[in-house]
Amino acid sequence: MVYLDNASTTYPKPENVYIEMDRCLREYCANPGRGGHAMSRAAAEAVGKTREALARFFNFEYPERIVFTKNATEALNIAIKGTLQPGDHVITTMLEHNSVVRPLKDLEKEHGIEITFIEGDEYGEVASDTVAAHVRNNTRLIACTLSSNVNGIIMPVGEIGSVAERYGVPFLVDASQGAGSIDLDMKAMKITLLAFPGHKGLLGPQGTGGLCVDQAVELRPLMQGGTGTASENTYQPRVMPEALESGTLNTPGIIGLGEGIAFIDRTGRQTIADHKQHLTARMHQELSGHPKIHVYSMNDSGKNSGIVAINIEDMLSTQVSKALDERYGIATRAGLHCAPFAHKALGYAVDGGILRFSVGYFNTPDEIDYTVRAVQEIAG
Repeated sequence: MVYLDNASTTYPKPENVYIEMDRCLREYCANPGRGGHAMSRAAAEAVGKTREALARFFNFEYPERIVFTKNATEALNIAIKGTLQPGDHVITTMLEHNSVVRPLKDLEKEHGIEITFIEGDEYGEVASDTVAAHVRNNTRLIACTLSSNVNGIIMPVGEIGSVAERYGVPFLVDASQGAGSIDLDMKAMKITLLAFPGHKGLLGPQGTGGLCVDQAVELRPLMQGGTGTASENTYQPRVMPEALESGTLNTPGIIGLGEGIAFIDRTGRQTIADHKQHLTARMHQELSGHPKIHVYSMNDSGKNSGIVAINIEDMLSTQVSKALDERYGIATRAGLHCAPFAHKALGYAVDGGILRFSVGYFNTPDEIDYTVRAVQEIAG
């Protein structure tokens, strides 16, 4: 199989992720923070090390304010629903995933928040001055994706972060696409809320993710429950991370996420980014010259997180994806990618969606060449 669906979930994982998760499950997978015995202490220490690794990775000063979640969707819901109140205004973009759009639309319907969706250029990139022009007195959140999961365009989050800081508005970044290969510096980029999945570019397992919460931001918890601390208190503790982190953690998953970070640190973020950009450019160049193939992603190493989005004339994206899977053993994703507003804004056929190829560090040039030949054969 040629796996080109890394924007959904990276595959394979680094070998050290498999090894340490297996060791955790066999040797020290007790409940962290729920006991004083040796195994519980070992689990808590390992979870703490992953928090510290993530804080270094994102240049975030407060590892204790990194909240583990089961995915980026949960992290985004905590950030959005923990920030906004009736009458508040939020600015976001047309390229957002439904993990941002649906919580916002629910709050709009149920609590009367106001939403401004900003359109970008032909690839969806939003200018920071456009964001600034839409800030109001009641703007309480600016939310932006790091990179589109539809066509890979990278947003100018550092510039938008400067706008947010100027107006004193919390800035939420959805780093689902790009974290792990795009440099993310929360301090320099003025990011106050960073949501991330563990199973994509960070090379960890599914069922992991998190939210970095700056000291300047206080969130209402999405849920309440056991935290292992202050058990005599019938109200949720306010200390972080327990304030937003109820219930038993996914200890082996978090350990695997820490090992994914370790692999990236050893390999080098820039090395991973360069490899992905080389493969993306190779595929873009070969496919864009075919008269029946429409390529929607930008061929710019600094503005594409590793996605080539296409359609073949007179064919549905789902038809092409099925043919690639069944006839050639190539894994891709077709459809709307949980981002219907993005398809509308970018002018794609909303009914049919697009076919997405998303490269990863473990893909090879030979796999890209094989995929290009397969697509060209299908296009005719």
